[in-house]
Amino acid sequence: MGHAGPHRHQLPRGRRRPRARTYSVTLYSQKTYDAQLLGGDPNKDIAVLKLINCDEPLTPIRVLPQGGPLEVGQTAIAIGNPFGLDHTLTTGVVSAIGREVQGYGGVTIRDMIQTDASINPGNSGGPLLDSGAHLIGMNTMIFSKTGSSAGIGFAVPVATVRRVVPQIIDKGRVEHPGLGIEPLPDAYAARVGVKGVVITRTVAGGPAAKAGIRGLSQDRTGEILLGDIIVGINEHKVKNYDDLYNALDRYKVGDEVEVKLVREGAAASVRLNLIDLP
Repeated sequence: MGHAGPHRHQLPRGRRRPRARTYSVTLYSQKTYDAQLLGGDPNKDIAVLKLINCDEPLTPIRVLPQGGPLEVGQTAIAIGNPFGLDHTLTTGVVSAIGREVQGYGGVTIRDMIQTDASINPGNSGGPLLDSGAHLIGMNTMIFSKTGSSAGIGFAVPVATVRRVVPQIIDKGRVEHPGLGIEPLPDAYAARVGVKGVVITRTVAGGPAAKAGIRGLSQDRTGEILLGDIIVGINEHKVKNYDDLYNALDRYKVGDEVEVKLVREGAAASVRLNLIDLP
């Protein structure tokens, strides 16, 4: 049988104790502490753990300054515990930036860093550093036919970590800017040849409902009629839910956006302010 192509391997984040709500974290000192999961964002493949009763000083990692240089060809250093071999360091270069990779949460993670530094199961959650020991990303996955490193690893960029982690620490979750709609799954839209996000219904009192956006309806015979189809957010084209999620992810809760629609075969648009979706 021929191989369909490279597999995406999501790297394990560590060992979870059975029947418990805590995790075990072993520090460089070889001391092990329980840790509490404060929260996370599966769509960014990021979680935050809080050490419990840690009695030793911890050294914060240096973070690449906002707007700091990140260029293809620069040194990349990955640290982690591949295959349980703790305190392992591998080096390589930044192979590409701005990659889009399917994430653990089922949507594309944008602006991923690609590196040829050897990353294997056990590296996930570990830092990717530059030559100045600044954090430039968090190692998260590999492309491989075998499950081992093939020189194509990916890291969530530090800009995403910088934005997401404080929200998790503060609220236990990440704000998700939204319109207040329930979308039709892409598979159903594809069956009828629709490009864009079909709106099943709008949330009562939400910005989409207030702006007059329409969902599916039924005629007198019970036939389902299409309502509005989202095809763009500001200048960003929307062909499916992944496009919609990543278009909205560029904005903050409260921002005003133009939602471009197809309504009864004609172009239409409305402006509304984004809300935080639970």
